[in-house]
Amino acid sequence: MTLTHNRKPDESKTAVLAVNVGKPQALPGQKREVMSGIVKHPVSGPVFLSFTGMTGDAQADLEHHGGPDKAVCVYDYSRYAALEELMNRKLDWGACGENLTVEGCREDEVRIGDVYELGEATVQVSQPRQPCFKLGARYDYKELPVYFQDSGHTGFYFRVLQEGEVTPSAVFRRISTDPASLTILDANRIMHQGKQDFMGMRTLLAIPTLSDSWKQTLLKRLTKLESEQQG
Repeated sequence: MTLTHNRKPDESKTAVLAVNVGKPQALPGQKREVMSGIVKHPVSGPVFLSFTGMTGDAQADLEHHGGPDKAVCVYDYSRYAALEELMNRKLDWGACGENLTVEGCREDEVRIGDVYELGEATVQVSQPRQPCFKLGARYDYKELPVYFQDSGHTGFYFRVLQEGEVTPSAVFRRISTDPASLTILDANRIMHQGKQDFMGMRTLLAIPTLSDSWKQTLLKRLTKLESEQQG
């Protein structure tokens, strides 16, 4: 794959580098048919962003992907270099199945509940991304989802607060944040490495803008741990 973008990310600003969409298709080289919308390509013109996602984009597994809390998948371009070195290949925009390839939104910079202006739309950070096996299947690199999880460099999701048109040159800026909220990196640590971290889980659960699916997972885990302690 030819690397068509040679620019280095400018960490002093927040910007959209590419808007990417794709429809479900069968991933090649699998023992059984695996349908996924993870293969996405940049658009050159405007797309409409609704409460459930972008025009021209779709997911194959609606049980685990998509929905209002996962309307837009976001990944920071600064993470591409490590992935290219890991897999020894060049990556184009949308390589990780993200709808927005951006700069200035690393996991240690973005907090749950942050609100951004995105073109005509207004969006809010809802949860970290949890890459499934299909990310590894796309590149025939099955360890890739574990790398995302262990590094905490997962990207994240937006929910849509106000629908509107988005273009690759759209204005993209954070308009509100809660310093008391947790970063995406902190949330990933608690979910994946802090499975005995009672305080961390309670702190994460106390964030009102955290997605329902993450709340359910954390509540189930916390309830089980508390029951085991009492038993």
